[in-house]
Amino acid sequence: MPNTSPSHIDLQTTAKEIMRQHGFEPDFLPAVEQQLAALRAQPPAIAAGGNIRDLRDLLWSSIDNDTSRDLDQIEVAEQLPNGDVKILVGIADVDAFVPKQSAIDQHASRETTTVYAGIRIFPMLPEELSTGQTSLLENQDRLSVVIEFVVDAGGHVTSSNVYRAVVRNRTQLQYNSLGAWLEGRAAAPAKVAASADLQAQLHWQDEVAQKLKNHRQENGALSLQTDEILPLLQNDQVVDVVQQQKNHATELIEDFMIAANGVVARMLEKVSSLRRIVKQPERWDRIVQLAAAYGEKLPTNPDSKALNDFLVKRKAADPDHFADLSLAVIKLIGPGEYVLERPGDPSPGHFGLAVQDYTHSTAPNRRFPDIVTQRLIKAMLAAKPNPYSDDELTAIADNCTQKEDAARKVEREMSKRLAAVAMQHQIGAIFDAIVTGATPHGTFVRVLQPHIEGLLAQGAQGADVGDKLRVKLIRTDIQHGYIDFARV
Repeated sequence: MPNTSPSHIDLQTTAKEIMRQHGFEPDFLPAVEQQLAALRAQPPAIAAGGNIRDLRDLLWSSIDNDTSRDLDQIEVAEQLPNGDVKILVGIADVDAFVPKQSAIDQHASRETTTVYAGIRIFPMLPEELSTGQTSLLENQDRLSVVIEFVVDAGGHVTSSNVYRAVVRNRTQLQYNSLGAWLEGRAAAPAKVAASADLQAQLHWQDEVAQKLKNHRQENGALSLQTDEILPLLQNDQVVDVVQQQKNHATELIEDFMIAANGVVARMLEKVSSLRRIVKQPERWDRIVQLAAAYGEKLPTNPDSKALNDFLVKRKAADPDHFADLSLAVIKLIGPGEYVLERPGDPSPGHFGLAVQDYTHSTAPNRRFPDIVTQRLIKAMLAAKPNPYSDDELTAIADNCTQKEDAARKVEREMSKRLAAVAMQHQIGAIFDAIVTGATPHGTFVRVLQPHIEGLLAQGAQGADVGDKLRVKLIRTDIQHGYIDFARV
């Protein structure tokens, strides 16, 4: 079947149209520019004193994607005499620049999240802030909220503290190059090679992160592999898609953020706050069937520890296909959501992370719930009343959950168009694939190499999530982002 769409479309304009179709308003109103002008004329003072500590002398560093400028957090470690390690996570103080109910805050509260549309980023905050004044950029003094916790040899968080500080990011590092060095696959990045102190710092952080991860997995946290697919651009044209895989650097940040968010959630137990939850999976029966296909037996009722033991075994047995099994499990567990939690309310917890106390607080440049949580923290530190009513928090939680789902749809629709561009010259090629979705709207598969998803347009009868198939690419439609496969 021939392609019916043009080989080139304006992906930038398409992305903006898709944003609007899903309820986003990517353009900032004039009132936002007025607030930015006022901030330029009189920015918040960045100075220690009172309840704001001066921690600029510490060897802080950030780790993020190669191209990221909206840096939300920095980290530093201190080895204690008893062998424990104190971790400090500095979070950008966005609230200092974006007061509640200001024009920028109203925009952020509607949008709720930065949307990464592959070929374009739609920031929740004006980039003048998120990649400038509120970003923890290298060699810049910044206001922050510091989340401090001590980790023992077994990966337990034994104590914690939260306070405000002025910080200075000494070294901006990237996931790929740092991860390769931490795993012994490559030489140290130049900035790391130049400092023995920084090398020691990063090794401590890596060791602590692995202990935190192992402890969570002992409690049932799921060992899932979620490879991110990114477009490879040349002269603003998509020429291919590439995989961003987890490594020790991505795990370091992930495990520190999970620990930090747990600290904040426990700190806020005495006030109404937002929680991030993932309920027990409704399609546990299908997860049980998936395990049975590999000769493994899972309990009848949802059990994250048993599921993780199965996942660990499968990763060891078949690492090449583990990302596809992970994706099937993620789809069957279902997405997370934001909820109001009042003091004394029982928390459903987070099934995938195996934690009961979890909120979002570590990415205020990119997520609105984190700004809300930051305001709750600062009010508590200053012994002031909760800045949000329960009704306000409930409305925020509902909107953030809806917009997060909408953002996933935008990113998926753009990912399909980018993949269609990359795959348009492979009509007729045959691939190994796995079924990633089976709904009334159709059955979807993802090919194993490259990891691209499409519709199983022919031969879908009887196929369910997790089934392995051989498929042929029969059509791409860049305009609509369609990639159609036939079962062979």
